[in-house]
Amino acid sequence: MKIKQPKMGVEIIGRIPSLGVTKYIRKGSVVTRVSTSNSGRSNSLKQFVQRQRMRHGIALWKRLSPCSPMFTEGKTHYLGFLSLANKLPVVYMPKIKYDVEGSLLMPGIPVSGGTLRTMQQTLGEVDGTPALITDEEASNSLPYSAFLLYTAEQGTGRDDCPEVKFKVRAVQPDEFTFVDGCLALVDSDFANEAKGWALVRLQGKNCSSQGIVTRCKVYEQYTTEEALEEAAKSYGGLK
Repeated sequence: MKIKQPKMGVEIIGRIPSLGVTKYIRKGSVVTRVSTSNSGRSNSLKQFVQRQRMRHGIALWKRLSPCSPMFTEGKTHYLGFLSLANKLPVVYMPKIKYDVEGSLLMPGIPVSGGTLRTMQQTLGEVDGTPALITDEEASNSLPYSAFLLYTAEQGTGRDDCPEVKFKVRAVQPDEFTFVDGCLALVDSDFANEAKGWALVRLQGKNCSSQGIVTRCKVYEQYTTEEALEEAAKSYGGLK
């Protein structure tokens, strides 16, 4: 909404919900039109799917943002995150769960977006111990880069609503193990099926684009036709 300062008084330009009108300037004159509608909000299947996608993206960002993630390719870190999160599988949760900011751990949740090469990361084992294994050659990056490890954990929040919690820490060079000359982190925690991880490489103000790898499958129950129907019903059904 914009505020125009005329010669006498103040003129508000934009939508004024309390009055049900919109004001705008046309050829130098202020025009007022009714902006309310008596019809219900359209909620087609396509619109509902996109709204569910957006709601989950926003819920994830609220959980991730305290970890100061870097998304340098968007106008803001927030918009950069949403652009990448828009590619995630759609999950369907009833309105009551989104009202308490429900969120689900799934593969690919973006934790960074930048210009450095994306490291391929997999969960496996090194000498029988669970590990996060990358394809990043140690000789190319270890002397010149810093690394952050993001951890995500699926839990349950208020009103038994699914909730993802994120944390981040710096990784010291001596923590790495080398597998065929590539970087790996070895820890029994990498076997935890309620958690996910992403290793991000930093070089100055640049970072790699990375997404979470996880064995967690809780989100799958929210991707079914039944979940879609239940979620749509909680919003008044599809129209």
